[in-house]
Amino acid sequence: MMRMKKEEYRWFLKDTVRTTVDFSQTQQNLGYPPPPVQKPRPEGSHIIPLPGPEEAGALCDISVAEAIRRRSSHRNYSAKPLAIEELSFLLWATQGVRGDRDPVRSYRTVPSAGCRHPFETYLAVFRVESLQKGIYRYLPFDHALLPLGCPSDLESRMSRAAHNQPFAGKSAVTFIWTALPERTEWRYSEASVKVIALDAGHVCQNLYLACEAADAGTCAIAAYDQELADSLIGVDGENEFVLYMAPVGKL
Repeated sequence: MMRMKKEEYRWFLKDTVRTTVDFSQTQQNLGYPPPPVQKPRPEGSHIIPLPGPEEAGALCDISVAEAIRRRSSHRNYSAKPLAIEELSFLLWATQGVRGDRDPVRSYRTVPSAGCRHPFETYLAVFRVESLQKGIYRYLPFDHALLPLGCPSDLESRMSRAAHNQPFAGKSAVTFIWTALPERTEWRYSEASVKVIALDAGHVCQNLYLACEAADAGTCAIAAYDQELADSLIGVDGENEFVLYMAPVGKL
């Protein structure tokens, strides 16, 4: 099998991809309704409300300049659990909704191309006060968590999904972001691949800065086993798939 030269993989980083798209034929311009920017939850499912962002933020108040100065990647965490208020603050900082809870368009604490917000946030919770160990999905419009169960041997499965990086299973909680490309494709079609990648960077950088404010640490993970990661949180790997991870723990 012929291998592509590394230069041939660079095309998606360039905005020349935009010149290949017939924007008159996007789903938006053809009159299709936009996909919702939060996955629905099962009818009658139990959710766990989180402390309000204002309450949580009061515990994590440092200057932006200080957070930027201290920002660093951390792979070693203490056994101290994360407070539920701290987790609430980190979730709000990375995907929190500001203003109206519009199900197809929302302004959040991070920028997103065309306000399409193509991500869902899953959590592998190991040590968070008031939460049982397990997998959860964050519901930004509700500022609440949807429990998804607790796979056996969660710590080692999380580490294996992160290509055997042990710190992914030794955190207090590991953030797992999935992409649902159709949200962005509705507006940008084939040009979506670039802006989805850019959007992911906005989200994770907010997590880094928020962790500094919460006296915690994180380390972004972009090297993972796609099939194991998708299977761990129960997504189909086609219309929704893991894109990024970030373990978080107290230092």
